[in-house]
Amino acid sequence: MAAPDAPKRPRGRPRNDEPSPLDMHIGGRIRLRRTLLGYSQAKLATAIGLTFQQIQKYEHGSNRIGASRLHQLSRVLEVSVDFFFENAPPPADASAQGLAEEAEPYDAGPDPMQRRETLELIRAYYRVEDQSTRRRVLDLLKAMSGARADEAGGEEG
Repeated sequence: MAAPDAPKRPRGRPRNDEPSPLDMHIGGRIRLRRTLLGYSQAKLATAIGLTFQQIQKYEHGSNRIGASRLHQLSRVLEVSVDFFFENAPPPADASAQGLAEEAEPYDAGPDPMQRRETLELIRAYYRVEDQSTRRRVLDLLKAMSGARADEAGGEEG
């Protein structure tokens, strides 16, 4: 039997040990930026005074990140706090409570920007120091993929 002053779970709300979609999204954005910068989990953890296990938990969404920690992460990862919320899933219950307008459907499919292969390609691309060589590599990839120059949205120059 629970103690009389033990906190009670709200009625009608199931116990859920699953990470929230938002916590998972933010964790994925941390992992994305950390990988783009070439930081290990241990290096990021040291920079903000945590253990790499805590970074793992953040990246998997199993631990929530407080506002001050998110601000600290944004500074170390050199992004705005908004970065972590870009393309975030809408709150599951906001529409039911009348707190949100019509939300755009969230595509939870595989995001190519979250793949390690994409991150490695981007990092390798920017390691090519000669700008004209980089441009030729980009043109080659466009040609191989069948992308037209006017639809690829790349930088001109």
